[in-house]
Amino acid sequence: MTGWQQFPATALLILADGTRLEGRGIGAIGHSAGEVCFNTAMTGYQEILTDPSYAGQIITFTFPHIGNVGTNDDDIETVNMAALSGVRGCVLRADITNPSNYRAAHKLDAWLKSRNIIGITGIDTRALTARIRETGMPSGVIAHSPDGYFHEPSIIAELKAFPGLEGLDLAKEVTTAQTYRWDQTGWKWNEGYGRLENPEFHVVAVDYGAKRNILRCLADQGARVTVVPATATAKDILAHNPDGIFLSNGPGDPAATGKYAVPTIKALMETGKPVFGICLGHQLLGLALGGKTSKMHQGHHGANHPVKDLTTGKVEITSMNHGFAVDSESLPSGVIQTHVSLFDGSNAGLAVEGKPIFSVQYHPEASPGPHDSHYLFTRFLNLVRAQKGLPQQPESATPAV
Repeated sequence: MTGWQQFPATALLILADGTRLEGRGIGAIGHSAGEVCFNTAMTGYQEILTDPSYAGQIITFTFPHIGNVGTNDDDIETVNMAALSGVRGCVLRADITNPSNYRAAHKLDAWLKSRNIIGITGIDTRALTARIRETGMPSGVIAHSPDGYFHEPSIIAELKAFPGLEGLDLAKEVTTAQTYRWDQTGWKWNEGYGRLENPEFHVVAVDYGAKRNILRCLADQGARVTVVPATATAKDILAHNPDGIFLSNGPGDPAATGKYAVPTIKALMETGKPVFGICLGHQLLGLALGGKTSKMHQGHHGANHPVKDLTTGKVEITSMNHGFAVDSESLPSGVIQTHVSLFDGSNAGLAVEGKPIFSVQYHPEASPGPHDSHYLFTRFLNLVRAQKGLPQQPESATPAV
């Protein structure tokens, strides 16, 4: 009986404390530094890897079998194709297998290369996840070299140069470069995506790193969407004469993005138009209302996070992706906490008393429940309907377009 055959490492993951993990490389060749986090979702890896909210991060997947359903052109979430998603890398337990799914168009390895995402397999992701839970999300550098040769001084230099996400404005890196219109509606079995033919409403979405399915959910409610860059001013936004304003998800430190976003949001709130924020948009709204945000120990990343809607008493299973949170105790009088995470009690939603302004920390456009949180888009457009004197839609239903 012969011993185990040893293969040279073709990928490395080096953490800021010097921890060195060796594995097999996939995807793009090279090296890239970022914040190492973990995601607990069992499905949806393509959506995760194209979510701009992960810009600047290296994603550790806790589910061991990633790549088994391949990739396709329908499940991409980033809107700004020029910037791709900003994800720095991915860490996997098992080698990628051949895809087995009727929707698969590409193998994950080739798809990662096309999007310039570096990957490493053969890592004990369970142990790495436990480490992050205990010590927090570390800075790290991921490297892939097919011949097994690494110029480690260059790799370590990039790691040392990575500033971390605190104080980092990444919205400018993933936002759209120009204003455009969106009218694509949700995916239907064996039909694909549709088009909104006769919009009832007009919503302006501020793109801090927007996901496509958020825009589709707005279109499903009958809203034509005008998407504007993160740096758009209140004057720019109001020139489109919107019925409502949406503040999108996105990456980085909300306090950094807030330097230019908060004055805009304050001016928008003064108009009396309905405002709805998700993820980074929620955090920026919290800052604009006088609250504070802070860096989380391990963040919330996954598709199995229970959240309680304090306005209805219902518990929903949500998708989350954030490393910063609004401090609920910092919210001023007149701003109420509407949702709370049942994992750690952190803030997951807020609303302004007497005004059509609210937001949530999680991602209601995702479908882990599968549709537990879609009511929030109805809630937003009901605020628009109320201002127009139109009948309200039941929050439990998503109207057919």
